[in-house]
Amino acid sequence: MINPQIIVEMFEANMAEYTGAKYAVAVDNCTNAIRMCCDYFEVKGNEVRIPKRTYVSVAQSIKQAGGKLVLEDREWKGIYSLNPYPIIDAAKRLTSNMYVPGNLICLSFGIKKPLKIGKGGMILTDNLNAYKALKRLRWSGRTETTPYSMDAIHDMGYNSYITPEWAARGLMLLSVYPEHAEDQIEDPDYRDISEFMFTQKK
Repeated sequence: MINPQIIVEMFEANMAEYTGAKYAVAVDNCTNAIRMCCDYFEVKGNEVRIPKRTYVSVAQSIKQAGGKLVLEDREWKGIYSLNPYPIIDAAKRLTSNMYVPGNLICLSFGIKKPLKIGKGGMILTDNLNAYKALKRLRWSGRTETTPYSMDAIHDMGYNSYITPEWAARGLMLLSVYPEHAEDQIEDPDYRDISEFMFTQKK
């Protein structure tokens, strides 16, 4: 019997190859990908600057990680950085060799996003330590190759792994995805998230 986790690993390997990243960590959505990246860089108590017109869950992820949210009047297309950290929200971009060295790049596989799995996300990296840490973060702080009875769980984590079914759909869609794809434009429905009360709370 084939281990279903192999399907997830195949999807990660194919996405890493397509985007030019060394490693890829598949998760349940882009929101949690951003939250895990914020946790990895320990943004708690520090400013994190993003465009004020983006999807609300990005701001929520920063606040949930304890970061001090700063909203900027910044135009963007396809991707933007969570300054000053090397975290990139690339929910609107998926094209070959898109990886930017030294960054954690977060992808979305929602139904309105480039690879329309319907749900799911991914973090691209070239850093082995980040790759290992993010894999533990997505699975309750566990080491995936170690039996639960023997695993030394030292860190907190989330129940945020992608399912083999979503990964299988991702493999199928990626197999027919174009080599070069244009960025999706900024959603005209994106509101100025400074309007939301939670963004104004310290």
